[in-house]
Amino acid sequence: MEDFLTRSLQQLLARPDGPLHLRFILQPITASVIAIRAGIRDSRHHQPPYLATVFSRPDLHGALLRSAWRDIGKVLIIAVILDAAYQLIELRWLYPGQCLIVAAVLAIVPYVLIRGPASRLSTQLRTRRARSKIPRPSPQQ
Repeated sequence: MEDFLTRSLQQLLARPDGPLHLRFILQPITASVIAIRAGIRDSRHHQPPYLATVFSRPDLHGALLRSAWRDIGKVLIIAVILDAAYQLIELRWLYPGQCLIVAAVLAIVPYVLIRGPASRLSTQLRTRRARSKIPRPSPQQ
């Protein structure tokens, strides 16, 4: 078992140096852009921050997970396909567990970490803009 874990860890850590290494930059960026768009959408619809709601409101888990899957599903699938291609090219074998780990790190983690703060920032910016549009009384002469 220790041999398996050591080999798996070495293979996971070697991925950024191998072929298709550009995906380690593009996939998190793509997931982040999608998360920012989702956060802005949450703000417009007055939804609570994503990650906090996932942990605090079990009744909303289904809706939140469907929303996330709609947003990030394609990026996650592409991450799995690209890592599978990497494994077949570099390792000459397919390790599905490692594939899912890499895909989750490249797609899901950035999405989950960025969606909530993007929503909060969007709400703050909208509030500031709304306050700046309130007419101020002119000073009396």
